[in-house]
Amino acid sequence: MIVLGYNGFSRGAELFGRLYGATGVGRNLLVGHDAAAALVIDGEVVAAVEEERLSRVKKTSDFPAQAITWCLNSAGVDLDQVDVFAFPWRFSSTVAEEMISGICDSDMPVAAKFDALRSTGELYTGMLSPDAVYHDFVERTGYELDPNKLALVPHHLAHLMCGAYLAGGGDAAFLVSDGRAETLSSVMGELRNGVVRQFDESAVPMTSSLGVAFGRITRYLGFVPNNDEYKVMGLAAYGPSPQHNPLLERVVRLHENGSYTISVPRDISAYYALFDELFGGDSEKREQFDFRVKVAGLAQHMVEAVTGHQVRALTAASGLDTLLFEGGLALNCVANTKMLERSPFTGMEVSFGASDPGVAIGAAVYAAGLRNRPADAVTTPYLGPSYDERQIQDALAEYADRVEWQEEPDAASIAGRTAELLAGKNVVGWFQGRTEFGPRALGNRSILANPAFPDIKDIINLRVKHREPFRPFAPVILESEAPRVFSMGKKTSSPYMTFVFPVRKEYQERIPGACHVDGTARVQTVNERQNPALARLLRAFTARTDVPCLLNTSFNVAGEPIVCSPRDALECFLATEIDHLVIDRFVITKKGS
Repeated sequence: MIVLGYNGFSRGAELFGRLYGATGVGRNLLVGHDAAAALVIDGEVVAAVEEERLSRVKKTSDFPAQAITWCLNSAGVDLDQVDVFAFPWRFSSTVAEEMISGICDSDMPVAAKFDALRSTGELYTGMLSPDAVYHDFVERTGYELDPNKLALVPHHLAHLMCGAYLAGGGDAAFLVSDGRAETLSSVMGELRNGVVRQFDESAVPMTSSLGVAFGRITRYLGFVPNNDEYKVMGLAAYGPSPQHNPLLERVVRLHENGSYTISVPRDISAYYALFDELFGGDSEKREQFDFRVKVAGLAQHMVEAVTGHQVRALTAASGLDTLLFEGGLALNCVANTKMLERSPFTGMEVSFGASDPGVAIGAAVYAAGLRNRPADAVTTPYLGPSYDERQIQDALAEYADRVEWQEEPDAASIAGRTAELLAGKNVVGWFQGRTEFGPRALGNRSILANPAFPDIKDIINLRVKHREPFRPFAPVILESEAPRVFSMGKKTSSPYMTFVFPVRKEYQERIPGACHVDGTARVQTVNERQNPALARLLRAFTARTDVPCLLNTSFNVAGEPIVCSPRDALECFLATEIDHLVIDRFVITKKGS
């Protein structure tokens, strides 16, 4: 059985921009962002790529035409051979009725209700309805799809199925939390023997979305909502934990069943006024670092308190040992660690596709049947395009007037040469194998550096990434070495940078570049099976330097997608102060450097 999962709408940016002002800073506040495609054959995910990696439009919500084409071509499959086309949104007529009722039952003035109904009607008929989804596919692919082959999968179920598949398909309690799905923002329940049971009494409506509330604080602090929330998380570490939190006192109400109510106005000027009142802010203070740190700390504390409340309720309702956490909130790796360590769960899994790129995988997995997952299916984030030696050489030839290169004879030689470069204060672009899927660079499209240098973070932030100096970097380390360097609590591995751990005191001075201001690090663990090239490099680097890890950040600059092709890598290399570029077995430098 062949299933193609995909996420994205041709008219998403246009309609949300015109109807709801989702432009400029608010450009990502729409349905369908992080467009992607994934291919499942006989129960196994064989290919997946985000549209942004190919179109080079960050967080695009467009129909993923290029991603679909690549997934099919990579497996030698035609559209005629696909049995099911799975889409991770189900705006059924029942959902539409709920949307209408929500507007009519609101406390808006009558004129505002009519405006909202008109906008919602245009959005539904032009983009969200089953008919609109079907016609969007036909118009963008030119393929006359059998309507019976189109499976519309509820958004939160797609999130859950992505996490469940990548965790191995076993029994687990689950929590899904994000900005919005069709009508809800968070659900919890159990997955037993492949059967999902949702605890309906604990579901949280979209009007109380924790993700949306955090996004509004993100915007209040001058960042881009639904994009820069990790900056707020990083800023929070610069201040002490709050002794009291006006957000929990005035904005959030926790309910016994594990749900909650969050009251933040939708209007921008209204929630700015509310936050100014709560935080003692004004237009000048919002630009001050210490004020931003204070507000970020309160926002982060709110997330930890609310998700902790949900986990306590889930623990009481479920006797299972493992927790699956998916959705955009699952990218808050600081909260993830606290959720696990403060709960009775013995294990917790957060996938590399936890945010919206993963729903393309999840929709396909659901349509294929989670129980059909082969027992020996390989769980890997490296599901995107790779490039052979001829393609690499062609790209190098295109830039021959600006770069020069040396080809190493084998994998061991390239690891040794790269380790030699990284032993000094060099920043290296590392490009190997298939593109990783999801928002994190996991060692195939990465920028690497030596964390032994205290100023290496500043060098990368200012000279390479062109981003704020307070931003931390993740260390990548061999899985076997991680417990020696980091206090990992209940975790034995963290392959997807979805948890944060304290750096052991004896290592904080040895790897200062990998330590955040609070002495923690968002760790990526690697073993030879997961990524043999990166594991080989880590062994060579540690043998040369006695430094147990490398800094790993995404191979891109601020505002651009992670590189995908050799040409992307060369463009980024030449536009920044990256010292060396390693593509497969080629070590590349800039002419005249």
